[in-house]
Amino acid sequence: MDATRFSPTWQQALARGMYLGVLGAVVGVSAGLLATMVALSWAAATAPPAWVWAVLAFGPPLAGALAGVLVRPRLGTEIDAGGIRTVTPFGAGVQPWSRVVDLRAERRGARTVVSVYLESGASVQLQAPYSGELFAADPQFELKVFALSHLWRSHRFGGLPS
Repeated sequence: MDATRFSPTWQQALARGMYLGVLGAVVGVSAGLLATMVALSWAAATAPPAWVWAVLAFGPPLAGALAGVLVRPRLGTEIDAGGIRTVTPFGAGVQPWSRVVDLRAERRGARTVVSVYLESGASVQLQAPYSGELFAADPQFELKVFALSHLWRSHRFGGLPS
C-alpha cells in the first residue's frame, strides 16, 4: 500500500507562518524600542531611521509567511501499512496500528484536531489534518477524518480490501 499523506493546507501554512512572524515582529519592535531608549538616554545619539522600524515591523511576518509555505511539505501525517507517522521538520514519530485503539476529532483551543489514542492510554495529536477559524479552516476536514478512520479500521480489523 502506498502511503497516504495529510498536510496543512497552503492557507493554514501561510497563516501559521504569519502568526509566528507577528510574534517575532512584536519581539523585534520591543527590543528596538528598548535599545533606542537606552541609547538616547546614555548618549546624544539620534533615533534610527524610519525604514528600520518598517523592517522590524513588517519583515518578520513576511518572512514567517514565506517560511510557513516552504516548510508545509515537511509537516503532516503519513499513513501506511506500518501505522501512523507524524512528520515535522525536526523528525518523525511512528505509532504502529497494533497500538492504536481509537481516532477522534477533538476541539483543542480554537482548532479541531485529530487525536490518536494508544493502548497505553496516551494520546498523540496529529499535525494534520486540522481545522479552525479564518485561514485555519479546512473545508475537507471531515472527509480527511473519515478517510483516516477508514484506514485505521481497515488495518485494525482485517487489512485493506483489494
